Amino acid sequence: MKISIIGLGKLGSPLAAVLASKGHHVIGVDLSPAFVENINQCVAPVPEPCLQELISTHSSKLKATLSYEEAILNTDVTFVIVPTPSDKNGLFSNRSLLKAVEHIGQNISKKTSYHLVVITSTVMPGSTDGEIKSTLELSSGRKVGKNLGLCYNPEFIALGSVVRNMLYPDMILIGESDKKAGDLLEAIHRSTVENEPPIRRMNLMNAEITKIAINTFVTTKISYANMLSDICGKLPEADVNVVTDAIGLDSRIGPKYLKAAVAFGGPCFPRDNIALAALARQIGARADLAEATQNINYYQNERLHQFIEKNSRSKKIGILGLSYKPGTYVVEESQGIHLANQLTKKGYAVSVYDPMALEEAEKILNFGVDIALSTTDCLQKSDTILILISWPEFSREITPNLLRELGGNKVILDCWRLLSKSEFAPVCDLFYLGCGMEEESLLAEPSSIGASHG
Repeated sequence: MKISIIGLGKLGSPLAAVLASKGHHVIGVDLSPAFVENINQCVAPVPEPCLQELISTHSSKLKATLSYEEAILNTDVTFVIVPTPSDKNGLFSNRSLLKAVEHIGQNISKKTSYHLVVITSTVMPGSTDGEIKSTLELSSGRKVGKNLGLCYNPEFIALGSVVRNMLYPDMILIGESDKKAGDLLEAIHRSTVENEPPIRRMNLMNAEITKIAINTFVTTKISYANMLSDICGKLPEADVNVVTDAIGLDSRIGPKYLKAAVAFGGPCFPRDNIALAALARQIGARADLAEATQNINYYQNERLHQFIEKNSRSKKIGILGLSYKPGTYVVEESQGIHLANQLTKKGYAVSVYDPMALEEAEKILNFGVDIALSTTDCLQKSDTILILISWPEFSREITPNLLRELGGNKVILDCWRLLSKSEFAPVCDLFYLGCGMEEESLLAEPSSIGASHG
């Protein structure tokens, strides 16, 4: 199949590489000359596991261009993966998407063969069968149907595992304008995946709702676990890890995403809740759960502040983890960056470190935040350390011997419980959120507090 992809960013370039790896001839389009040049020079435009290997191995079936005309006239199917940022009301804006659709339609008008347009960008319910369809029909001079197909086909992936998620999806969601369009898109997916996922085909509206609903349900589980963590942290002998582990064994609930830690972040989760709540208000419905989920998420940063104010021995704070999750450089809605910026405003001396995200983080960190060169450097400069992201490097590099070498007497809040209490108890005060009033324990032991905040 001859396929074009509009947008070669975090999702577009992996999708292009995956399709090429399965024998499809792929032409990518991007506004960035650097991204286009990278693809044509067999260089991954974005850092993502397995992406460079796929591009290098299957470069004969993959090229990129700045020209919509070149891409559309030489392909039969076009996937559109361009940003749909949130507007001031929290709804997704289709401005860039509609411009791309208009360019696609203008070039479809120059050919006579059938063409399928697949919207992969996340959009608000009603968009694809509304202004997207209208723009496509007006610009192409065709009606969606016999010679023009339109589908909504969002990806369910996590940055840091995009290629694997595309090859082994849990499910494939297809919103279709008609059976012909859906059949063609399903055939492309079946030729690409390496498992046998269920495929759900539905109308465009239902697919758009399903996309947002899945993400908001996942974040509800995260906030539920964090709510339990707050409760368990204020009850003697309670341990949220024990509680959520048992809850997750119930087949009606399941263990995925039911782990208490820090607030969720990233490019999708926070804004999907906001968008669903905004949509509900717009149409006169209620989305109280989405609003509560977001409110609990905001509160998690406050819990970190409370811990620091109660338990830190000095103003020297270390933050380990600035990406929104392990395995990626992406820092959108990063809790580590939010916390570092807030603490510096309060007069704390903050050092930060992340294995992948330092370059991106530096662009939005406040002046005065110290960028540590390594995990060890961050530990050395800090008296209180917060492990906010479960990078495997942290559990590997932070050892009792290292803390002894650095002088010990440090306070560590391990939000993901990477470090063992039994191993680290002799060399530091190690805390987990959500475990039996431990957040109060240093206050209960005045002799261990040391220097005041002043």
